[in-house]
Amino acid sequence: MAHPPDFPCAGDAAIRRFLNIFLCLALFLPFAAQAADERIPRPPELQRDVDFWIRVYSEISTSEGFLHDERDLSLVYRTLKFTRDVQPRERRDAVTAEREKIEAMLKRLAAGATDLSDDEMKLAAMFGPEATPARYVEASRQVRFQLGQSDRFREGLERSGIWEAHIAQTFANLGLPPELAALPHVESSFDPAAYSKVGAAGLWQFMPGTGRRYLRVNAAVDERLDPFRATEAAAQLLDFNYRFLDNWPLALTAYNHGAAGMRRARDSMGTDNIATIVRKYKSASFGFASRNFYVSFLAALTLDRNPEKYFGNLKRNPQMVFTEVEMPAYVPLAALQRTLQIDKALLIALNPALRPPVWSGSQFVPKGYRLRLPVEAKSWTVVSLAQRLDPMDQYVNQPRERSYRAKSGDTLATVARRNGVSIKVLASLNGMEADEALRSRQTLRLPGVPATRMAGAKSEAAVVATAPVASVSETLAEQRAETLAVEKQQKKNPQPVTASEARAESPSLVPDGAVASTSESIDYAIGADNSIRVAAEETLGHYAQWLNIPTSRLRTLNRLGAGAAVPLGRRLKLDFSTTPREQFDSRRREFHDSLQAAFFAGHRILGTRVYVTRQGDSLWGVSQRQGGLPAWLLLHYNPDIDFNALRAGLEIVIPRVEAQPAT
Repeated sequence: MAHPPDFPCAGDAAIRRFLNIFLCLALFLPFAAQAADERIPRPPELQRDVDFWIRVYSEISTSEGFLHDERDLSLVYRTLKFTRDVQPRERRDAVTAEREKIEAMLKRLAAGATDLSDDEMKLAAMFGPEATPARYVEASRQVRFQLGQSDRFREGLERSGIWEAHIAQTFANLGLPPELAALPHVESSFDPAAYSKVGAAGLWQFMPGTGRRYLRVNAAVDERLDPFRATEAAAQLLDFNYRFLDNWPLALTAYNHGAAGMRRARDSMGTDNIATIVRKYKSASFGFASRNFYVSFLAALTLDRNPEKYFGNLKRNPQMVFTEVEMPAYVPLAALQRTLQIDKALLIALNPALRPPVWSGSQFVPKGYRLRLPVEAKSWTVVSLAQRLDPMDQYVNQPRERSYRAKSGDTLATVARRNGVSIKVLASLNGMEADEALRSRQTLRLPGVPATRMAGAKSEAAVVATAPVASVSETLAEQRAETLAVEKQQKKNPQPVTASEARAESPSLVPDGAVASTSESIDYAIGADNSIRVAAEETLGHYAQWLNIPTSRLRTLNRLGAGAAVPLGRRLKLDFSTTPREQFDSRRREFHDSLQAAFFAGHRILGTRVYVTRQGDSLWGVSQRQGGLPAWLLLHYNPDIDFNALRAGLEIVIPRVEAQPAT
């Protein structure tokens, strides 16, 4: 019998330590993997749906599409192929014709026809012998077209390398599952310039209203288009969804359907099981896109984790390396270029959040904006930039935009001369040709007047007298004209740039519909008994106005005495005898949208912290103690806390809010 060689004692100890570590890892890793799987589960009941989206993302391109059953995604009736140059109308017509053929065959099967064609027999075989006439009728109403995405998905895999390190670090900082990094495959195919037809933009497809909660979104800056800032915002939103729902499949679906919508689905079904909700939950707003959001994410994650299996060899783009410097003041672009000595095209590539008015010179690069520069410019700091810039080019406060209303007989030339502006600059700023005629009372934009110069500059009176438009060069005006020409050309020849937009453009039997307000936590649902839950800032007067009835009617209906307040969160019965429910709902949402829009026009959320309540605290008291935060914002982050009966020791999530200037 062979014996192992003898080892010195120190070696024995080292080997034992190694074996212990190895055994610990062997025991621990399966549990770690299991924990990760539990956070992002793959329910076996949804695997057929995941497989469908894997096929959409890897087998068929945007020149192809599936005709399939909307509910049972394993039923793919036909694969349609189109030429690259096919026009949308031609494609719609072709899809409609094929869909109608399938619908007709399903109706014949439902009617019990016996003289079946070969295609009809193949169709019957797909359903199996247990199919009933009712099932065929149902299927005839659920034929849907889905455009392929394999070419876009492959491009997205290659692009993802640019931002994957930043996404991973950002998500790790908040303790989010690393798997969530695959979400942009579903949202935008990792296209940072993606726009959807409903107004969503960027890598993470933020709607404007949701974007303004976490990002600068205004005429000068749209950080939804900055993949780095948008990633940080998406992490906050996903973290909020999870805090709100305590379940990652629901939190992910809430990215599309809204947090309040998913809570309503969970409460309606009495479960947080995503498979049950996907299969059985019925709601007018929970359509095809929301129902398929989680399974399409699982499909995208599958491909992202094993791309070679589905796409062969591909090379992800290298990580973007850069440096950032915070803007010390409002600065014209031309002054920045002179100081930094950096090519404008490079600045544009590095700073996609800056909008055309900044590049044209009609808006300044705003104070506080984190200007991205090539890595070799890493020596720049906010202090050194402020020192090197000409004081005459720095404005402490935001420039005030000017306008002029044209009078009879005015031309661009006379208006330009009267306001100290070159004709080219004025025409470019208003998207006009230099010789274009003016309409009577037409409002023209004029370059902004700086409100306050940095210390050491001339007085404001002198600034106004010298007309600051000198910093807006004619070259920049010409570039603005070029930008406008490109925008006009894009409008003439729109192209789908995201997976969601491609679906919206496709001639679907059941359209995906508008994207939800993804960060909304208010439950606007009207109960079967015509009652609603009272939300922050709402009064009986509001309800009476939205319903076109006297307040006394609501008091009588709810047995409220004269002057009695309506407690926050209480259910209140309404009278819809004079106003339809849909109209009331619309007016109510508009009210809250306006409140939130007004607040987020000047503020954005940077993160959260925890506040522990004290004896005697109230909603108003906590709000004031936290710098006057709106009550609705505190409720947004704490939907399960009863602010009518606060007790000491409760942990309340407080959003960290930063004031930001509006343009």
